[in-house]
Amino acid sequence: MDLLAIIGLLIVLYILIYIFILLIVDCDLGLLWAVYFGKKLRNLQGKVIWVTGASSGIGEFMAIEFARNGAKIILSARSETNLERVKGRCLDVGASLDSIAVFPFDVTNTAKHEAIFQKAIKLFGRLDILVNNAGRSQRAVWENIDFAVDKEIFKLNVFSVLSLSRLAVKYFENAGIFGHLVVTSSLAGVFGAPFSSSYNGSKHAIHGYFNTLRMEKGRDKLAVTLLCPGPVFSNFLSQCFTEKAGEVFGEEINKTDKRMETSRCAYLSAVAIVNRLDEVWMAVFPAIPLTYILVYYPNITKLITRFIGQRRIMKIRDSRQTVITENNPR
Repeated sequence: MDLLAIIGLLIVLYILIYIFILLIVDCDLGLLWAVYFGKKLRNLQGKVIWVTGASSGIGEFMAIEFARNGAKIILSARSETNLERVKGRCLDVGASLDSIAVFPFDVTNTAKHEAIFQKAIKLFGRLDILVNNAGRSQRAVWENIDFAVDKEIFKLNVFSVLSLSRLAVKYFENAGIFGHLVVTSSLAGVFGAPFSSSYNGSKHAIHGYFNTLRMEKGRDKLAVTLLCPGPVFSNFLSQCFTEKAGEVFGEEINKTDKRMETSRCAYLSAVAIVNRLDEVWMAVFPAIPLTYILVYYPNITKLITRFIGQRRIMKIRDSRQTVITENNPR
């Protein structure tokens, strides 16, 4: 066998192994490497981490993961009752009473952010990591969406995040801290998904803003991590925006749905944070290989999406036949 044949065989073997790994993993390959060979979660010990949207879902489980590994945590959301429940869960995994602070507020009230930020800093005397997790999804037909819904989604998913993050960046610079901004985005921020255009638009905007920030500051001055989960077990579907202002989608997730466990998503997110990864994808099969195709092979994306179709994409996303069509928005 000559040298060219050997090289060709190695390339084919590499591609086959690459494809096989993508078929069995629940995250992108950069994050997978960090899970096994990156920094350990114990490096979070002593870090002060502020988590918004911490009263349920991914935010709740991230807070528990941080607490398990010795971080000091500021828990924020609107519901103080739910935050106290999350605090209890953090204490159950070994956190000390003086390492968990409950700090309820409404992230959409950006006019009060500066005062709120200063109060948050005083809770532990410093801040190392801001995790912008608060947000809501959407299910609606593109042309039927009230413009008021677009505004409401961007107010929560984008503008509140920008407001807190800009305060954090200034704080990190003035305090001489190598700070870390984390934003919970979505795979819907990486590519388009049907029947949630306002939500998708808000997540694409997040990527635009924070990728720009990373380029401006450089990785040696500020860490910026975008977390992009796919379908996860949480209460997000029941609280989704729809096409009408003030309305929620109201669907419940079934225990038999094909989704990532929230605890697994939180663990992977914590690995991404402690390793200061730029962007990570997390989802059960087939979302990860599909994402790789859509992102890295745009020339065949049109064929792939045409073959899969709207119904199959929605089934991948919501673990059921599409719950929204042009004739049946609910």
